[in-house]
Amino acid sequence: MPGHKKLSFLPVPILRDYRGRDGPEGGSMQILKSEIGSFILKVIAIYLCWYLVYELWLLPEGSLDEWLTRNIITVSSSILNIFEFDVYANGRFIRIGETAGILLVNGCSGISAMGLFVGFVIAYPGEWLPRILYIITGIGIIYLVNIIRIIALAITQEFWPAIFDFTHDYSTTAIFYLVIFGLWMIWANQGTKNSGLRLAD
Repeated sequence: MPGHKKLSFLPVPILRDYRGRDGPEGGSMQILKSEIGSFILKVIAIYLCWYLVYELWLLPEGSLDEWLTRNIITVSSSILNIFEFDVYANGRFIRIGETAGILLVNGCSGISAMGLFVGFVIAYPGEWLPRILYIITGIGIIYLVNIIRIIALAITQEFWPAIFDFTHDYSTTAIFYLVIFGLWMIWANQGTKNSGLRLAD
């Protein structure tokens, strides 16, 4: 009709203004949400896979746990012997003097924690060669921390038996997982640099 202007649902100036306001910042937020969402999904998926493999197969089967716990006891007793403690060790059992001793059962080997650590590193961005090297290093550190944990528990049982249960249930366990958390944080920082990932400007 003469004089009638056709209406547009989203005129070009408004569209440009919308993009101008939301473009750079909105795009960065979408990338951030996408990377975080992808990371969380990967962690959940890897953890579930590890849970199924370890809790339903490796832990009940027991041979991997038994091998590692025996190794931890052997190394722990050797270190205590160096410092001239009166140590008795047999299989997965260790004690100092005439204490009740410590028996490392399945699940005390640190394997589950190693799996959790590996899952985080795999899920988080980073180049594969540094990732593999970091996983090997991290597993070695977790292994050593577990040995220190067992030595600390054995000494605590000998000299401070009243706080053994607390040390076992809280102190050494907290330190153990703080180390794992620290390893995660190092990779979260270094892995992002290695990959060149930029979540937001």
